[in-house]
Amino acid sequence: MAVGPSELPRFYPVSGFALGTASAGIKKPGRPDLVVMSIAEGASVAGVFTQNAFCAAPVQLCKRFLPQGDIRYFVINTGNANAGTGTEGLTHAQETCDALGQQVG
Repeated sequence: MAVGPSELPRFYPVSGFALGTASAGIKKPGRPDLVVMSIAEGASVAGVFTQNAFCAAPVQLCKRFLPQGDIRYFVINTGNANAGTGTEGLTHAQETCDALGQQVG
C-alpha cells in the first residue's frame, strides 16, 4: 500500500548531487523502481544503520564501504529489500555495485 502524497512536491537542484531513475522490472515492468544518486567528488557522506545483527545485503555492503570514504554513488531499489537472501543476495548486491562501477568508470 502506497503512503504519502500522491503528487510529489517540487524538488530543487543541489549542487554536486544528481539523481537518475530507471525501470529495472523489480516490482512492476515499466515503472521506475531504481534510483542512482551521483555525489560530487570530495563530498562527505555519512550513514545511520540498524543495530540489528540481521540486515539486508545492501546494508551490509554500505557498512563495509562507507568507512573507506570516497563514496560517489548510491543505488536504491523499491519493492525488494533484499533481506533474508543470504549469500545469493549479497552476491547480487555486489554485482549491482560492480555493474555501476563499470558504467561510470
